[in-house]
Amino acid sequence: MDKVLARGFNWAEEISDGVKEAGNHCASATKISWKWLSLSGNSNQGASVLLLALLVLGAAVAFIIRRRKRKDYAIRPSTPTAPRLEKGQPREFGKWTPSDFCTPIPEPYPDWSVENTKPLPYRPFRYGPKYNVTMGLRTIKHEDWIELDNHFPRFHADKARRIEERGSKLCATAPEAYPAAVELLEELTEYLPARYPSLYRRTAVGLDNLWSGESFNIVTRPLPEDPMQMCARLVQDDLAIMIERPDGQYYLLAGCIVLPGFWRLGDKFGMPLSEIHTSGDVPQYKEKLERGMMNLFRRLKPEEMVGRHNYFFQVDDDLGWSWSVGPEDSDVNGHVGWNTAEKGRAIDHHYFRSERQTLRRLPKSGGVVFTIRTYFHKVREVAEEDYVPGRLASAVRSWGDDVSRYKGKERYADVLLEFLDEKHEEQVARGLDLSRENGVRAYPY
Repeated sequence: MDKVLARGFNWAEEISDGVKEAGNHCASATKISWKWLSLSGNSNQGASVLLLALLVLGAAVAFIIRRRKRKDYAIRPSTPTAPRLEKGQPREFGKWTPSDFCTPIPEPYPDWSVENTKPLPYRPFRYGPKYNVTMGLRTIKHEDWIELDNHFPRFHADKARRIEERGSKLCATAPEAYPAAVELLEELTEYLPARYPSLYRRTAVGLDNLWSGESFNIVTRPLPEDPMQMCARLVQDDLAIMIERPDGQYYLLAGCIVLPGFWRLGDKFGMPLSEIHTSGDVPQYKEKLERGMMNLFRRLKPEEMVGRHNYFFQVDDDLGWSWSVGPEDSDVNGHVGWNTAEKGRAIDHHYFRSERQTLRRLPKSGGVVFTIRTYFHKVREVAEEDYVPGRLASAVRSWGDDVSRYKGKERYADVLLEFLDEKHEEQVARGLDLSRENGVRAYPY
């Protein structure tokens, strides 16, 4: 009975609000109606009153419907879905109390094989006309932490070669981050054999790679190599760990960045989070990203994991280092950057480079692990996918001047956009229904 009465009171309140709103919207109509009524005499007075009442009631009902629709729209989640990170308990900067959280053991990846499992088709770009600079965070399940696919052999070979040639320039662990690096190695040792049992097998001292024949011993001390380097050999991702110091800043103090394309660990190692981004001229970092990113790192809990995607273009085919932006060992000032790249290279030299990045906090050490998984495809290959060339061309055209400089647009835009426009026109000509895109290729796929 109480629920019925409550609903009745709510409905009455809505009607009252609706009548008030209707009165505001119908003020001019009311004045006109009464003026007409006074001129028309008593013969039409009853009909006029009835007409006026219906007018007010109709407006009230319309107001109620509009208000309910607004409420419905307000509760619809935005896209992409941003995680709700709760404000953590106050703690002293640079101090972490080990958490009793244990990372869930994942189910095996369905039907995974090193020969047949294709890379997931991440296409993280939107139609213009406006390009919004955001973190674009999504909540990720712990079981989806690391993604492996049939590109693993190439990544494994490229990593092994580059570590052999340039190991000390690609991998480093500061003493204060060493416990976190070992913890990351332990986490991967538990996760990978459970998630990818046809590739990895758990052993008494670590794990075996069944495809390559490698064995990893994580028990022997000292470890046979830098723990971050061992981690990087296990996955297709590049890896970094940020450590909070007493000043409240998070510093890059452990990393193995083997396949970065455009940046070098040595240029960023030891830097705080904000300087890493400002030194790289990340567009609108101070205005739109810094505060949210600092809050994210501060509040992130071991129980949570978040991810994001980005994309770039490259005008050479080197997964490890894009030599078109300059030699990898060049001085960064004036010798590494898009200004050195050849302009207008043929479309066959254009590659689409997308990153899937995840962030999670290690429960024992409190270090924040940053994984960077690169997806690398020829533009010709990506443009064959339905809806992609039109949306990608629109996205590139939506970049502002700062984003365009950051992504090197001036060096490849003419060739790239002409090609994408042609592929889009071909798709439309063969009957592709553009109105169905949202149902077929939801962002960021």
